[in-house]
Amino acid sequence: GCARDWDGLTCWPRATFGEVVKIPCPRFFEEFTSFLQRNCTQEEYWSEPFPPYTIACGFDEGSSKGPEDQKSYYSAFWRVYTAGYAASVTSLITALIVFAAFRKFHCTRNYIHMHLFVSFILRAVAVFTKDAVLFADETMDHCLMSTVACKAAVAFFQFSILANFFWLLIEGIYLQTLLLLTFVSNKKFVWWFIFTGWGAPTAVMFAWVLTRIHQQNTGCWDDDENGVVLWIIKGPILLTVLINFIIFINVIRILVHKLKSQEGGGSHSSHFVRLAKSTLLLIPLFGVHYIVFAFFPESTGLEARLYIELGLGSFQGFVVALLYCFSNAEVQTELKKQLCKWQHQEYLTFSHKHGALSRETSPVNYVTQLSLLDRISPKRRTSVLQDGVTTV
Repeated sequence: GCARDWDGLTCWPRATFGEVVKIPCPRFFEEFTSFLQRNCTQEEYWSEPFPPYTIACGFDEGSSKGPEDQKSYYSAFWRVYTAGYAASVTSLITALIVFAAFRKFHCTRNYIHMHLFVSFILRAVAVFTKDAVLFADETMDHCLMSTVACKAAVAFFQFSILANFFWLLIEGIYLQTLLLLTFVSNKKFVWWFIFTGWGAPTAVMFAWVLTRIHQQNTGCWDDDENGVVLWIIKGPILLTVLINFIIFINVIRILVHKLKSQEGGGSHSSHFVRLAKSTLLLIPLFGVHYIVFAFFPESTGLEARLYIELGLGSFQGFVVALLYCFSNAEVQTELKKQLCKWQHQEYLTFSHKHGALSRETSPVNYVTQLSLLDRISPKRRTSVLQDGVTTV
């Protein structure tokens, strides 16, 4: 028969002589025709895929954009989201240090922000880890690759995505709670939030790993999943996106009501500007942009999905850190105070050292030191004693 074959785009399973193997198009192609086929020939060689990738997987024949061109297209996207995640990690780590270093920022709101920052960092690290393990070597045979390391990388990637969506949901729930309740017990809520934000993704991942091991333990767990395995991950993500979108709409409604109730607060245009600013701030915090393709098949609007979920999504952590840390007036004021304090301390240290050096190099200081040495000199002490005896 024919051995497993990796053609650079798809893994074809082992087949017997004369068998026709039918598999779906790779997930990263828009599917017009659902399946590709190959035949195990009499010479025990695989035939060419039919229909060809250009026809079966939705290529535009007039644009002469074949599989190799498509691969280069996705490699360009790889560069974009790598730059986005790198910028996000750098800014998020800096924001974490700022919130942790100043006691003034130790409050429930910022604790939740910090956990959200950590989830974004984990997501970026998971993307880098998955790319390094699975796609660093272009000659790698993905049909034969099924190691513990690659499975762990994919599992960590799935966990980080789940944790990120759950912490986006918690940000929305906390903001909703602040708007609806006059008094919030910070200590009571923060521990529930932490338990939910990290506990729920852990439970989902535990169920997903067990299901993978017992029902679909193939490859590196990055292949097309069957219904049960797919919805263990996708179900909770869609639920968090839907709930967050409902919260987002409700928060906008509350903001509109509050702006209208402030009758003496300026014209309608100023109210509109304030509402627009509030809305723009909430979009990256809630991850509202994910609702665009949340309930569509993965093959729908692939290019637009890539721009939104990979392009914008990779920079989401950077935008969140910028808006909720570096652009925050309290943070800017505190950093300016600390900078002035450091400059003042450096000035005092410099002045003290310069003053000490000036005293040491002063001619008057030399005279004073000589006079002191002369006073405590043993010869002078002897002469004084002798004079005292003579006088007596």
